[in-house]
Amino acid sequence: MLSLIRLPRVFTINQVPKVFHEDSIISGYRHPYSSATDCVLSLFQLTNETLNIWTHFLPTWYFLWKLVTVVLMQTVWRDSFTWPLLIFLLSCCIYPLASSCAHTFSTMSARARHICFFFDYGALSFYSLGSAVIYSAYVFPDKWVNSLFHRWYVPIAVLNAVICTSLACYSRLGLPFLQYSHDIIKRFQESQSPKFSKCLRAVAFAYPCLFDNIPLFYRVFLCVGEGCTDNDTNILHCYHISLAFLTGFLFATHLPERLAPGSFDYIGHSHQLFHVCGILGTHFQMKAIEQDMVTRRPWLIQHSIPVTFSNSVGVALLCLVVNLSIIILYSLPLLSSAVSREKKRVKNPKKTFY
Repeated sequence: MLSLIRLPRVFTINQVPKVFHEDSIISGYRHPYSSATDCVLSLFQLTNETLNIWTHFLPTWYFLWKLVTVVLMQTVWRDSFTWPLLIFLLSCCIYPLASSCAHTFSTMSARARHICFFFDYGALSFYSLGSAVIYSAYVFPDKWVNSLFHRWYVPIAVLNAVICTSLACYSRLGLPFLQYSHDIIKRFQESQSPKFSKCLRAVAFAYPCLFDNIPLFYRVFLCVGEGCTDNDTNILHCYHISLAFLTGFLFATHLPERLAPGSFDYIGHSHQLFHVCGILGTHFQMKAIEQDMVTRRPWLIQHSIPVTFSNSVGVALLCLVVNLSIIILYSLPLLSSAVSREKKRVKNPKKTFY
């Protein structure tokens, strides 16, 4: 039966438009105007995106299983102390799922590619907020609990998440309607300034990540003496921090494929390694947080800021609504009458891609 299924053809970098090019990846590209069916079928053939998809799609189910086990606890809805854990686990499900969907359907058209990754960026920024909410509830060192920084930490993280989504989306095409519309890109274009776009995007994601981890960096590396929360969980936090920095390094450097272009097109290129390290880092982050939640619970309930709807579920809902609004705003210019033009291209797939 499987032999009757005709898998989509793959192309080299010179056969697809510049917007689909990946740094130092020479072959394994899918058709730049693939149908949704072709995109799904490509999951079962080896392309330069296959492992990008599966390295995030499979872990989604692991985090979803963790989320469901927490939700099925009978006391979870009455115990507000567990709400930050629910938000964090939800963000851990959303960001790999959004990423795998973006990589799957990004070759339907150039416009679809931009919109897919707008959602990917929004999901990553929501994950940064989920980390901040759970750090505020369980991870802050004893010395900083109830401090001015602690009280403003989550509101600033919400602002950072909004800035992250906006800046990351801007890095692709510029300002919606002002710098691009459905058929005009007036000034800024990622394909014309790839290094600037990459740098802007790296800053967009690095800043909220570094801010979220300030209390953890202080607790693990700088704090000495009483009130430093020096417990067995810190080693798990160190694993997470190490993997987070490795993830950022892989994203920024494009190693190893930059050293040998074409040699890692299908297996072993930086984006695949970036996904694997990111998921492993999230796993250790989750384990450390769960351990902190259990061991520090009595002390935190007595001394820390109480977990309420407004500083947990409320800020998560606010972030989701604002992020979706930003994504819609950036996507609207790409969803207008140009759709008819894409349909014409799909009808003539043998047409030159340039």
